[in-house]
Amino acid sequence: MQSYDTLTEALNGLRDQGFTRDYNLKNDRLTCQQDDLELHPGDFDIVNVFRFEGETDPGDEAVLYAVESKDGQKGTLVDAYGPYSEAITPEMAEKLAIRQQD
Repeated sequence: MQSYDTLTEALNGLRDQGFTRDYNLKNDRLTCQQDDLELHPGDFDIVNVFRFEGETDPGDEAVLYAVESKDGQKGTLVDAYGPYSEAITPEMAEKLAIRQQD
């Protein structure tokens, strides 16, 4: 598994691997403004997860998801965790649950 030291490094590395769409988290779906795409929990898989912790500022804590839609479109989702995380549906929370990577 590839590891990255910074969020920016991870985003660049994933873009090089074809994860070119930028997803935003909504209550019950992911959206991509580039092509007006909406993905509900059953429409995509999480390919990889990277967690970054701010060394001095808890506001720098984030999770980066590598996302692939069922039709093969790849992109990334950056989400804060902790007190800055979004309120989402239980289905979306289950889909995005941070899992231990092998």
